Amino acid sequence: MSNKKSDTSFLVQGSVLAIASIVSRVIGLVYRIPMTNIIGEYGNDYYSCAYEIYSMMLLISSYSLPMAVSKMVSTRMAKRERENAYRVFKGALLIAIVFGTICCIIVFFGAGFLTRLFQTPLSYYALRVLAPTLIIVAVLGVIRGFFQGLGTMVPSAISQVLEQIVNAIVSVGAAWVLYGYGTRIAAVLGGDQHYAEAYGAAGGTLGTSTGALVGLLFCVFVFLSYFKTLKKGIKRERKMGTGHPESFGTIMRILLMTIIPILLSTTLYNLVSIVDQGLFKNLAIAQGNDSDTVSLWWGVYSGYYRVLINVPISISTALATSSVPALASAFAKGDSAQVRRRIGLSMRFIMVIAFPCTVGLIVLADPIMKLLFNTTTGLAGHLMMTGAVSILFYSISTLSNAVLQGIDRMTIPIRNAIIALVINIISLPISLYVFHLGIYSMVAANIVFSLVMCILNGMSLKKYSGFTPNITKTFVKPAIASVIMGVIVYGVYFGIVHTLKSNAAATVVAILAGIISYAVILLLVKGLTEEELKSFPKGTTLIKIAKRFHLLK
Repeated sequence: MSNKKSDTSFLVQGSVLAIASIVSRVIGLVYRIPMTNIIGEYGNDYYSCAYEIYSMMLLISSYSLPMAVSKMVSTRMAKRERENAYRVFKGALLIAIVFGTICCIIVFFGAGFLTRLFQTPLSYYALRVLAPTLIIVAVLGVIRGFFQGLGTMVPSAISQVLEQIVNAIVSVGAAWVLYGYGTRIAAVLGGDQHYAEAYGAAGGTLGTSTGALVGLLFCVFVFLSYFKTLKKGIKRERKMGTGHPESFGTIMRILLMTIIPILLSTTLYNLVSIVDQGLFKNLAIAQGNDSDTVSLWWGVYSGYYRVLINVPISISTALATSSVPALASAFAKGDSAQVRRRIGLSMRFIMVIAFPCTVGLIVLADPIMKLLFNTTTGLAGHLMMTGAVSILFYSISTLSNAVLQGIDRMTIPIRNAIIALVINIISLPISLYVFHLGIYSMVAANIVFSLVMCILNGMSLKKYSGFTPNITKTFVKPAIASVIMGVIVYGVYFGIVHTLKSNAAATVVAILAGIISYAVILLLVKGLTEEELKSFPKGTTLIKIAKRFHLLK
């Protein structure tokens, strides 16, 4: 019984982080609507370019730190080595400050060169605003990783939501103020340069910096509150002589040996977006498209399609984050059966979410884009209909990446990511030059990359952990429930839109109908058991409701 509780407890923590991620993404969607209306498609392009470069430097400076820290802290806490866990925290903090500062200097002083490299020189202002955030996020990641290693996702979840709320408020306000400032500069300088959009994009990135700072301050407060308890535990260890202190040099060496493989795999896994941006823009311009058209395409792709598609993918990222400490702890104890059970639970949980999100975004692609972004061009919706299937592949590959790292197969995701990236790089020019797909080449390349990663990671999981998913429960039943849900959603939307002539009302009601119908159908086909429902937030309440409507026996 204790094993079952242990197996589902990390899912509860993952659910907490997943809910926070969803809330954060929804807030992100909400504030992007007025911000996009302020800065426009060109501003979206400048914002996206700056953010992609920033994200790349973030990968190098600190992206791997939370996972590495959580993994090392969880293994030491499983052995009741609080002092060593604290030494891991201090070592990681030093690495974060050093690497974060170096990357901050590179981005701040190299902003001009980097933005010209991506054919988007007016991203310069937004990128320089983002530079100090690299230090803030690096330190924030270490504190979050420490608490994740202790088995609690609450500080990470709350700080995420706080960070995004502040981000939303400051981004919209600063974008509006700086857009006006840029308009005045453009009037003085003349010409057709988009200074207003460039300065507006810089205002958007100011929100990112401010939000991260608020998230850091909250996590520091929580850590200081916990610090007394930690110190008492360390003193008790020393008094009883149960601890086996590791030297600071040993800790740093293990940290670096843990960070580097995670850094390489996450960098390569996330490198696809920045490689694709640079490659696509240069190839598209060389093909004969003018820079304004390419910028407009990228603004729609990055500002509409990718913002929305990242919402469901963030759920798998959250669960992957929560699964690493639990898997590392089980793996350290040599409990291979528990490792496989936890992988299976995580995979099923993600597929229960990913399938309906995929189908829902395909069916309601245009209506959702019109509702959220007030866009009538149709391009954003068509991109979503074409590329929503990548949600499934990215969800599986994100989780499997984390699982392989959790069971100490650090180099496997690196190898798989290199293969997938090479295939992605080959597929992009083929889509652009041979099939003349334009911006749809980006969607095709993303699908290819995520599918290859999904297949390679799946093969590696089976080889190194012995895990084989239950095909029917993990994939078939959620797929059946999602397809039926899609038919219902389609009927509800078009029934209401033809009656009330309101896209907003039809979309909202169709989404609600989709949520309810999917839950009912999934339970009817026995896609979730009562035990699994308990691992959901408010699981007991959900079980009572399901039993009241005779959906569970």
